Amino acid sequence: MNDEIIDAAKKHFASNYFEARQKFRNYLDDARVGEAAVYPSPACGPCGEGLSTDVAWFGDPSAANVGVMISATHGVEGYCGSAAQLDWLAGRGYERLGSDEAILLIHAINPYGFAWDRRVTQEGCDLNRNFIDFTAPLPPNEAYDLLADCLVPREVSGPVVDAADAAIETFRAAHGDLAYRKARTGGQYRHPTGLFFGGFGPTVARQTLERIVSDYDIGSRRFVLVVDYHTGLGPYGYGELQCEQASGMSGYERAREIFGPTVTSPDLGTSSAVVLNGTQDDYWQRLLGDRHIYVCLEFGTYPSEAGRPALRTDHWLYAYGQTEIETDFGFEVRRRVRQHFYPDRLDWKEMVLWRSRQVHRQMLEGLRL
Repeated sequence: MNDEIIDAAKKHFASNYFEARQKFRNYLDDARVGEAAVYPSPACGPCGEGLSTDVAWFGDPSAANVGVMISATHGVEGYCGSAAQLDWLAGRGYERLGSDEAILLIHAINPYGFAWDRRVTQEGCDLNRNFIDFTAPLPPNEAYDLLADCLVPREVSGPVVDAADAAIETFRAAHGDLAYRKARTGGQYRHPTGLFFGGFGPTVARQTLERIVSDYDIGSRRFVLVVDYHTGLGPYGYGELQCEQASGMSGYERAREIFGPTVTSPDLGTSSAVVLNGTQDDYWQRLLGDRHIYVCLEFGTYPSEAGRPALRTDHWLYAYGQTEIETDFGFEVRRRVRQHFYPDRLDWKEMVLWRSRQVHRQMLEGLRL
């Protein structure tokens, strides 16, 4: 078993978005079952390449119970989710589906971020903060407003950065680390070049997800179980199953029934994430209510503070240093972001696939409850 999963880890993880997409398409060709579709993106890759979200449906077209696996909500985190989807395909997981069950694979919902090794969409948005109701007033984040120029300063080094870091530490000392994390990561809707920007309207990636859900009539199903793959929070290699606040405690209890007591909740303070605005689960909750379960399968990489400089520099590059995007400096920024969210190590990959297989098994069992 150990040799098999190591071989799978070597095979399923890709070196870039384009390799991951081709692997996905190759597995679909090999499977020769199910229905596949391509949703082109208006964005382009680093060398002008075409980008797309690729989708595959396995099982009964009219199934009442549907599992949905989504990769690359946060772009660069797609290395993990793509490999987990490929591993499910390679293991012929579709052969274990019952007569009233189906699985929908959504590969690279944010292909721009995946291709460019960024967390954000082509609009510069955090897709997992973009699912708010834009007809209502935008959620405020006064603490982010206060820190905006410190979190993404106009320089990448020198006195401006030193002063920014000092202001951040003053805020943390006065308000506590939790308040700082909520301010920085909870979602903000006023600073389009800033961190964790939720947007001024629905992104292309959000609209793509909504099209896919409509095309496959997901809203009419009796029960939908969504697994959304992420990386960057928690202990190295550990896959935490996080619920979001949108589903509330009832959603948390539904998830626990299927996945067990390791499921975490921001309402209980057990999640490695803080309460967030505009998450994907906001969308699923509006669409399906208690007919769904959404879990974010979050794999830890390196300490969050270690990744903060890379994210800050990435946002600086696209806000203030666009002439350097295609320079050695720009390539180094991409490398550092990718390295933080995708540890290119065999031990981490092995841990990802082991946990993903467990969650996939539980997911299938959950469709039968």
